[in-house]
Amino acid sequence: MSGAKQNTLGQAALSNNLANASTPGFRSDYTQSRSMGVYGDYYPTRAYAMTERPASDLREGPLMETGRDMDVAIAGEGWFAVVGPDGQEAYTRAGELSVAPDGRLMNASGLQLIGDGGPVVLPEFEKIDISRAGIVSIQPTGDVPAGIAEPVQLKLVNPDPQDLEKGEDGLFRFRDPNQGPAVAEPQVSLINGFVEGSNVNAVSELTGLIALNRQYEMQVKLMKRVDENAATTTQLLSAQ
Repeated sequence: MSGAKQNTLGQAALSNNLANASTPGFRSDYTQSRSMGVYGDYYPTRAYAMTERPASDLREGPLMETGRDMDVAIAGEGWFAVVGPDGQEAYTRAGELSVAPDGRLMNASGLQLIGDGGPVVLPEFEKIDISRAGIVSIQPTGDVPAGIAEPVQLKLVNPDPQDLEKGEDGLFRFRDPNQGPAVAEPQVSLINGFVEGSNVNAVSELTGLIALNRQYEMQVKLMKRVDENAATTTQLLSAQ
């Protein structure tokens, strides 16, 4: 029963991976469980399936060229700092950027990017440029080409991956709530005109999903067989 339950959770995780196979910057989740004996005052005659704390695959996804000025991908290790749905700082690899009508610099998930002075808000502009170092420069509306507004430095970070975990919203945060926010890392660089794709291997995820489904069916059949054996035993005892 506990094994069937964990297989159900594993299928949900793999299904979520498959659903995000085309989501820019998505990091797939691992699934893992193991048997654990039940210890008490007597001999451990039972074992249950126990879920290990799942981790995420932090390997880089493929780079997809878009040619769009506001599409940027992180070269190597590193993260964009964004304002999460809870209002706190969180980290992502998604670099499909755009500017909202009120000037906020957002990614495709509707999350506002953070700069060296806090959440990034830009004035109206005619032209925008994002350098490899993450410096956002604009030419304000109505200004001559020489009139360039003060540039904004995006907050690019590179904390220890072991200190991060992915939340249900797909964003990464520090495991320890008392740790952070991460400090800016000047060594993180960007690639213009590209976005990083999901690192999900659709074939591997589908194969794993099929394997978990077969295990689930086997465990359900075992539960039915145990129930049938119990019913037969009851009939035999009643006949005596």
